[in-house]
Amino acid sequence: LGARPRMDSYGRLAGAELIPLAELGRPRIDVVITLSGIFRDLLPLQTRMLAEAALLAASADEPPEMNFVRKHTLAYQQEHGCDLETAALRVFSNAEGSYGANVNQLIDGGVWADPDELANAFETRKGYAYGVKGTPVPQRELMRSALKDVDLVYQNLESVEVGITDLDQYVDSLGGVSRSIARIKGKEAPVYIVDATQGSTKVRTLTEQINLETRTRTLNPKWFEGMLKHGFEGVRNIELHVTNTVGWSATTGQVEPWVYQRISETFVLDPAMRERLSALNPTSSARVAGRLLEACERRLWEPDDDTLEALRMAVRVFNYARNT
Repeated sequence: LGARPRMDSYGRLAGAELIPLAELGRPRIDVVITLSGIFRDLLPLQTRMLAEAALLAASADEPPEMNFVRKHTLAYQQEHGCDLETAALRVFSNAEGSYGANVNQLIDGGVWADPDELANAFETRKGYAYGVKGTPVPQRELMRSALKDVDLVYQNLESVEVGITDLDQYVDSLGGVSRSIARIKGKEAPVYIVDATQGSTKVRTLTEQINLETRTRTLNPKWFEGMLKHGFEGVRNIELHVTNTVGWSATTGQVEPWVYQRISETFVLDPAMRERLSALNPTSSARVAGRLLEACERRLWEPDDDTLEALRMAVRVFNYARNT
């Protein structure tokens, strides 16, 4: 956006101010911000600051080729017949008192029939714009207009201890907005993960991040053996990783086939491991196998015939153990 925080005489956050183009040395980039309900509640001043920065950029008398915020805002204003302040809204979240996009719940329940349902859930829940006054206003169509110009999507990692396959909130928010953009544009937008948790910042594609976490967490014996020491809850954590991986496939299509194959071989097709999981938590064990089978049925992954039959057999075995 080419803006920075504005402080008052006491050093308190008071709003935003534009960095002059001569100092900035590049065009102002249009940015659409989606906030979790938690961040919206905890950071109201920062939310209004971001909204003010977007409005200031949209109002600046600058050449369109040097200010894409203003260029798009004027186009949105003409398209929607609204005032400049409305067309400059760029911060979106839930309605007050509401949290999440429900994309994760649809995936967890396996109740979605089409990826467009995931996009609908995100847009319905996250289509509330937050302006300089901090009061949310339903603006789903304006958000869709803003998303159609998005060239890339990114998410900062917040902790070295938590990755994008650990929590379904990442699938819910980043996956949800990616699915919405893909539907609006008719093609996928590149998704990047910014990792500044260990000193030097690394930027990875979503596929690279999923591959990294699959190798270092899900398929790493040090990780899953540590999980299994926790018994029932450990198996449930393995199940959550598999479910989140399927969620990334459903929302972005960025999970490579080898990920599912290796997860199947490690946790389902190995008789000894299958027996251990079943003894510790037959319900989650059945859900792991069932989730892998669901990925096959939804054509998120196409295993060979032997693997597919083995998964079907494993589901029956796990379900038998659960019922007895």
